[in-house]
Amino acid sequence: MENYTMEGRTYRYYGREAPLYPFGYGLSYTTFQYRDLVLSPPALPVCANLSVSVVLENTGQRDGEEVVQLYLRWEQSSVPVPRWQLVAFRRVAVLAGRETKLSFQVVAEQRAIWAQDWHLEPGTFTLFVGGQQPGQQMRVPSEVLSARFTVTGAARPLRGC
Repeated sequence: MENYTMEGRTYRYYGREAPLYPFGYGLSYTTFQYRDLVLSPPALPVCANLSVSVVLENTGQRDGEEVVQLYLRWEQSSVPVPRWQLVAFRRVAVLAGRETKLSFQVVAEQRAIWAQDWHLEPGTFTLFVGGQQPGQQMRVPSEVLSARFTVTGAARPLRGC
């Protein structure tokens, strides 16, 4: 095998074609609403970690569980990267009519790209938080919030952080 590219071989690199059963696929007996997505800091140095918080509310009549998913998208990159990459997820039980505030860390290693070695690049990124993948079409509505953040500084090898 001479071509090691993943383009066209995994859902992360398919063009506009969505996978038949994406991560988090399924139905629930209740509904959830996401709000108050906060990224801190909104501009961070190339080796820093990103703190994420979001409020999840069970707006339905039944207690339920939601798989909260965080996806990262590079807006510009020096090499081909996935459309988005799953960087965190958590199954959360929320009682009917209640809400919970969730916190996550997106570490610098999760922004690393491979170009003969793992390295970090400055630029603009979009973080998606919700109960499904960004742009996923489902029979049951589930929202996905998004926010952008900026990484500043010079590109550097990951091992140099």
